[in-house]
Amino acid sequence: MCTTVESPTVAESPQAIAVTDADCELNPTELDRWSNRVARMLLRLGAHPGARIVIAETPRLEAMVSRLAIEKTGAMPVPLTTETTVARADFGITTKAGRELVTDPSRWLVLDDRDTLVQYLTGSDAPLSEAELNLARKAS
Repeated sequence: MCTTVESPTVAESPQAIAVTDADCELNPTELDRWSNRVARMLLRLGAHPGARIVIAETPRLEAMVSRLAIEKTGAMPVPLTTETTVARADFGITTKAGRELVTDPSRWLVLDDRDTLVQYLTGSDAPLSEAELNLARKAS
């Protein structure tokens, strides 16, 4: 199980633990870098300020990274509570196992899909630039 730990800002303590899971710990810098990569994938899918993005059936660590990534794009994270939630969302984030549980055919970023992993591993972990965010704002 993953636990959020109240921690100082990255500048104050970059090695403090921000998120832990059974076999993984992320410090604030790592959490920031992971979420930057996911945020870029979300921007390519069409994330923009005001978009509603469902987080469905993801392990807690991935859910926390996803939530931060969504917030970085200006979109709103929406927990999956019913099929109605999915119907009102622009798209969603899940895993292969979670995708099988969601019957909605809309767009999904499947975190453990091979194509997603390749995009993730080859993407930049630098902070999102104002130019990237402006493109998303114009598209909305």
